[in-house]
Amino acid sequence: MSDHLLNPLAVIYKRQEIQKLKEIPNFQPDHHLLRILNASSNKRLHYVAVEGLVQATGEPISSQFVPRCHGVIQKITVHEHWKYWNSVLKTWVSKKVNEQQTTNTVEVSVRVDSPLEASGDYLEQVHKRLRQAKEGLMDAVVRELSGEKPVEREEREELLRVGSALTAFGELVLEQDKIMRLQPPRDGRSYVLIPSDYKSFIQRHENSANMWKGLMALFGITAFTLVAGFIHGALNQDKKN
Repeated sequence: MSDHLLNPLAVIYKRQEIQKLKEIPNFQPDHHLLRILNASSNKRLHYVAVEGLVQATGEPISSQFVPRCHGVIQKITVHEHWKYWNSVLKTWVSKKVNEQQTTNTVEVSVRVDSPLEASGDYLEQVHKRLRQAKEGLMDAVVRELSGEKPVEREEREELLRVGSALTAFGELVLEQDKIMRLQPPRDGRSYVLIPSDYKSFIQRHENSANMWKGLMALFGITAFTLVAGFIHGALNQDKKN
């Protein structure tokens, strides 16, 4: 069992982290938030959490591989798996080559600036496929001469899907008295997109903290039992002597 899981300071730190998360103002993208922004200084909230459902203001992006699957951010990655002959090790060594990545975005109803700069696993993998490389006679000859050969081709598609829940942490500004725009914070705080509603996100952190607390309690009971057993054995040994 890892020492950091049993460190009381780790449990305290986790609780403090959750408390800081709860102190971040949380809003729905509605008229109430619009009124708050209008009344705020410079029509700006420096760090907030905004949660809602992902919707495209224009035409959403269609998946290239999955029918009737749409999103507002799309990332397609394609690369080939090759093997190279290592004359020192006398074996074939795997390597990824010819990687190609395409990213497409459209604006969403709550405008999120530079979403690709945000951290968080908010893209859902909707497609993955491995294709074995076909090799003919000429390919085999080239392979022997060059010391390299293709093995397989991998393609993967990820989407931020329309209709999915999303919570964004960042700086919120109001433009033209009606357009709310979330952007990376200028004060250096984290810009984060979470594929979840705010309540579920906090609940997962609290469950994690409770697990750490339970491990601490279990470790304490185990340690007490071992010490008690040691003392009991020592006393019995003294009585026999």
